[in-house]
Amino acid sequence: MRTNADLLVSLPGRLVFDHLAQIPQPAGLESAPYKIIRGLLDRGKTWVKLSGPYVSSKQGAPDYADAGAVAAAYVKAAPERLVWGSDWPHPSEPKERKPDDARLFDLFAQCAGDDVAFKRILVDNPVELYGFPKVVPKVVP
Repeated sequence: MRTNADLLVSLPGRLVFDHLAQIPQPAGLESAPYKIIRGLLDRGKTWVKLSGPYVSSKQGAPDYADAGAVAAAYVKAAPERLVWGSDWPHPSEPKERKPDDARLFDLFAQCAGDDVAFKRILVDNPVELYGFPKVVPKVVP
């Protein structure tokens, strides 16, 4: 595990981890992978997509509380290097286990905690990470 962490630290470009970096459960925040990802986030060139909590959750729907704890910890640690993703139409999940997208979005909003972090993760961070043009809303009198 340490060899992989050293390799990741040495890479010159930005790193983006999808699906909450698939932190293993039930160890979650106490796991070595979480600690490695947090260290990478702290260095400032790593991003995490807040997506697919069902991928690593052992507690499952509807709240995915174990994966939600990981998402909340990321938001607390580095809201400036997170983006949200829906993973719709959830191709990895069988038809009978497809997650409720509205519920997933509500869970993300709870993790974000406030309007500033919510907007940052949904709007400002993707502009920076993906190089999208900044859009200034037009105010109509």
